[in-house]
Amino acid sequence: MKGIITNYRRSVHRTKGNHVIVQPEGCTSREAAAKLVGKKAAWNTGKRALNGEVAAAHGKKGAIRVRFETGMPGQCLGQEVQIS
Repeated sequence: MKGIITNYRRSVHRTKGNHVIVQPEGCTSREAAAKLVGKKAAWNTGKRALNGEVAAAHGKKGAIRVRFETGMPGQCLGQEVQIS
């Protein structure tokens, strides 16, 4: 399954560099997003893959929160993530 990275997990004053919000394709409800919790996610940089895990559902429109091992660069926003 593929998804698009939409933003970092953030609040008014802080941004978590290794947490990103992903919108999976074909996922339109919180219940469908909750079924993806625990799955692996990978973002390919071209040289190597950064790996993470789906941590939780985010919002009511089917987005998920993915926690990666390392901080994600700004170039990842709008890019594709592979969820398996």
